[in-house]
Amino acid sequence: MSVSLPEDPTLDEVRAFLAPALATQAAFDGWNEKAVLAAAQLAAVDEDLARLAFNEGPVDMIDAWFLAVDEQMAVKFSGEELAAMKIRQRIQALVEARLDVLGPDREGLRRALAILAAPPHLRKAAKMGWRAADKMWRLAGDTATDYNHYTKRTLLSGVYGSTISVFLDDDSENHADTRAFLARRIENVMQFEKVKAKVTGRGRDRFSMARFVGRLRYRGA
Repeated sequence: MSVSLPEDPTLDEVRAFLAPALATQAAFDGWNEKAVLAAAQLAAVDEDLARLAFNEGPVDMIDAWFLAVDEQMAVKFSGEELAAMKIRQRIQALVEARLDVLGPDREGLRRALAILAAPPHLRKAAKMGWRAADKMWRLAGDTATDYNHYTKRTLLSGVYGSTISVFLDDDSENHADTRAFLARRIENVMQFEKVKAKVTGRGRDRFSMARFVGRLRYRGA
């Protein structure tokens, strides 16, 4: 790890420090205490301290990893680099940057998503997806606080979730199939502005957010 742990770390610092290695270990051991201890041993962190930092179970471990992924994604591009891109390019670049961070730990991700798909964890999983979308939109320069704030994040959460499902089984070079899929989904998001006026429509033409997000999740096209 490139970042060193302070001499007298807080539990949050221990979590952030161990989270990336934890994902790697989870690919072999699952998201459990065994993975925590293996990550602690590799990083020369006191095992009891590591246990205490991750004492709330696998969802807590996964959450710490996703936060670490957010931070790694955020440093992939400078503000100047993002500012030079069109908004569509910014979003696509940030999603791809996140996938690049996740790439070495796809099996850990697969196991994490299986845990988060359990009914007791669906609400927490939704919050994690929203947080990732919010992070990407903020990095892209979005400052909306009205209706657009929520629709943009809802749509990007759907795009990101469907892209991850492709990414997990993508064996193409440099994940080319995933990148092509993502480009199509980003196009859907950019087209949203053209259909947003239907929100105020009447009768059978009224726009349905649930239906639109459902279409984004469809893997065809």
